Amino acid sequence: MIADESPLMKSPASKGPPMKFLIAGAGAIGAYIGARMSEAGFDVTLFARGPHLRAMQEHGVQVKSSEGNFTARPTVAGSLEEVGPVDVVFLGVKAHGLPQLAPHLKPVLGPNTTVVSTQNGIPWWYFQGFGGEWDGLRLERVDPGGVISSAVEADRVVGSIVYFSTEITSPGVIQHNEGDRISLGEPNGKRSERSRQIAEALIASGLRCPVTMRLRQEIWVKAMGNASFNPVSALTRATLAQMVRDPGVCSVIRNIMQEVEAVAHKLGMELPVSIEQRIAGAEKVGEHKTSMLQDLEAGRPMELEALVGAVVELGERVGLPMTCTRTIYHCTKLLAEINSASNQVSQPLDVAVR
Repeated sequence: MIADESPLMKSPASKGPPMKFLIAGAGAIGAYIGARMSEAGFDVTLFARGPHLRAMQEHGVQVKSSEGNFTARPTVAGSLEEVGPVDVVFLGVKAHGLPQLAPHLKPVLGPNTTVVSTQNGIPWWYFQGFGGEWDGLRLERVDPGGVISSAVEADRVVGSIVYFSTEITSPGVIQHNEGDRISLGEPNGKRSERSRQIAEALIASGLRCPVTMRLRQEIWVKAMGNASFNPVSALTRATLAQMVRDPGVCSVIRNIMQEVEAVAHKLGMELPVSIEQRIAGAEKVGEHKTSMLQDLEAGRPMELEALVGAVVELGERVGLPMTCTRTIYHCTKLLAEINSASNQVSQPLDVAVR
């Protein structure tokens, strides 16, 4: 069992050995977090593959940001075996990359290792310890065959929601576009020492990191936008502002959000943000391309199943038709298949990074 009373987090200035962190899948999100932690003096290793791995090993992680450019030089590894057990693992791959990564995590998982998920959409752990009739439900579209939940025990998991935008502009180079917040929370909704310690390390690294007791509700607030704006943007190639300002498209967005909200309500979740507030917030972001549209344009696989497919699957489970969401999902799925065939791109481990 992973106890909440894990060993105290040691900052670089503290006495005693510092905790060891691993970014498993150091893509745009993971490499940015790792670079910030390395700059703050934490013991952090980045796991990556291919040209991105070699560039970071040779030149460090180069971060470009309006807040200031810097180059960090954390340890960078191309194999999990060479890393060995660590105290905290951040899972930096995209949701569709987790089934491939999870079975290889064993070498880095010690008896008290905490695993922080950073994936978009409905996470694989969502119903672990949920209670009631849905307790232990596994979503096939997120955790096919239970490969993730079999590799990562439920009591290791601390959930997170990432609210910043980064991208890899070239191997080893991370562009930070906006935002600095990452929410942390225990799946059971309780406060824990380990969550506090991880949050303190991220805050010391220059990020905002609130620890929430309502992480599951917060996941659904973000899911309303992910399940609507992301696939519609892929189909239309439109930015957030363009979708919101088009009356017909905004009506589709609103219909999807209503269906997502209905699923959340069936699961007993009361959302703290209304649909109109969610739409208004997206319009304020402006001419921003969603992550799904960015992946489509770059010829990368899209996070369709975790962001949309999982919501459709849950709708089926709770007896809701999900008419609009299902229609958009199937259209986007066909687009993804056509895009994959035209690019003839395989999906190695080092591609599915965030």
